[in-house]
Amino acid sequence: MNAVLYYRGSLTSCNYDCPYCPFGKTRDSAATLAKDRQGLEAFVAWASEQGAAGHRLSIFFNPYGEGLIHRWYKEAMIALSNMDHVEKVAIQTNLSANLDFISQLNRKKVAFWATYHPGQVREDKFLAQCMTLYENDVPFSVGSVGIRSAFSAIASLRSALPENVYLWINAYKDKPDYYTAEDFAFLSEIDPHFSVNAMDYESLGQACNAGKDVFYVQGAGLVKRCYKDRGVIGNLYRDGLEGLSAVRSCRMKVCDCYIGYIHMPELKLRNIYEAGLLERIPYGAMNN
Repeated sequence: MNAVLYYRGSLTSCNYDCPYCPFGKTRDSAATLAKDRQGLEAFVAWASEQGAAGHRLSIFFNPYGEGLIHRWYKEAMIALSNMDHVEKVAIQTNLSANLDFISQLNRKKVAFWATYHPGQVREDKFLAQCMTLYENDVPFSVGSVGIRSAFSAIASLRSALPENVYLWINAYKDKPDYYTAEDFAFLSEIDPHFSVNAMDYESLGQACNAGKDVFYVQGAGLVKRCYKDRGVIGNLYRDGLEGLSAVRSCRMKVCDCYIGYIHMPELKLRNIYEAGLLERIPYGAMNN
């Protein structure tokens, strides 16, 4: 099976303090961090055995908080990217961590989903981290939440980044009709695919690859279709990929998040992103 695995462990802490995030400036206990590390190490050990079973894996880490400030996430990316049967290892990160470890990555298999948080980090510092990835041929996309207070910062970053680095904008959906026509045009000029994210997709009963060959794994091995569907479909370590896989239509009324709706076949978003679908790098952008 060619499977996509989203992994989220016990981590609930971050070194940033974004006002829209419940995990900003929180600190996990030593026990929670130890649990997170053990869960991730168990996942990597399981993944290492899947090549013998004929599986090909693409893995995306999206922790609650910042993973790369903890060495076990760096070690996991290094180990997984150097496994023959792993096709992709990507991580959602604020890029605040030391990036020296990228020299040990298989750069043909890794990618970074880098989120820019104006007000939490200076542009020059974030840009320097981006350029470290760029100059070392590590694929990455950059993005930010499209709140009005960040418009000027997002535009400034766009002008500073190399042209072939894609900058995406997540639409702010907490308030209805948040954007004026002028706002929409401004953001679409920066992100040519902004209109895709600005929509909410009616998904109840619709076909989705989630639960068939896309799985959302939590630290203890519990597996859900996707991160918004609370229903547990099994345990990764007990059931394996074959035991988990089934055609399952969506149980949610709408799908409004990139990591969810990209797996709805009817949207045909692979036509835009091709091999960069998981890490949000459109075809023709950096290393894609």
